[in-house]
Amino acid sequence: MQSFRSPIGLELSQTARVVSRAFDDALDQAGGSLPVWLILLNLKIRRPGNQRELAEAVGVREATLTHHLNALDARGLITRRRDAVNRRIHVVELTQAGEEAFLRMREAALAFDRRLNDGLTDADRDNLTGLLHRLAANVGAAENDSPPWAGLAEPPPKPGRRPTAAPGTGAAE
Repeated sequence: MQSFRSPIGLELSQTARVVSRAFDDALDQAGGSLPVWLILLNLKIRRPGNQRELAEAVGVREATLTHHLNALDARGLITRRRDAVNRRIHVVELTQAGEEAFLRMREAALAFDRRLNDGLTDADRDNLTGLLHRLAANVGAAENDSPPWAGLAEPPPKPGRRPTAAPGTGAAE
């Protein structure tokens, strides 16, 4: 008699839901949310030139981004101004309060990551990352599909080597 195995898609979905809720709670305690964190993170690290580029980097539609930016602007975390050269473009920048919010959420995200990785070795993490990429590829995700944080946590380049961007990030730091 063959033992029953729970479908991996269900296991992955349930795990993702639990981890996502826990991460949302951690960001909420720091005064943010996942969309706010991704917006602030991209403004801080990537510094996209306009709202369209920011929407692409965060992985949302421009209308959804505008909704979030309106809320961030009302909280005093960002400023938006028209580009001097092309008045149709809005340039989005962090305010001092936005910088402080970024730091709070960064600490929350780093603490959450340490908690999430508790007991895992580097080999475990590498294996898990490879398996997750394989699962995504098995359901048709393109190799160049990258999450909104891709390349943002890359290790610094080794001394004497030119920095390179992770595939799909379009920038080198």
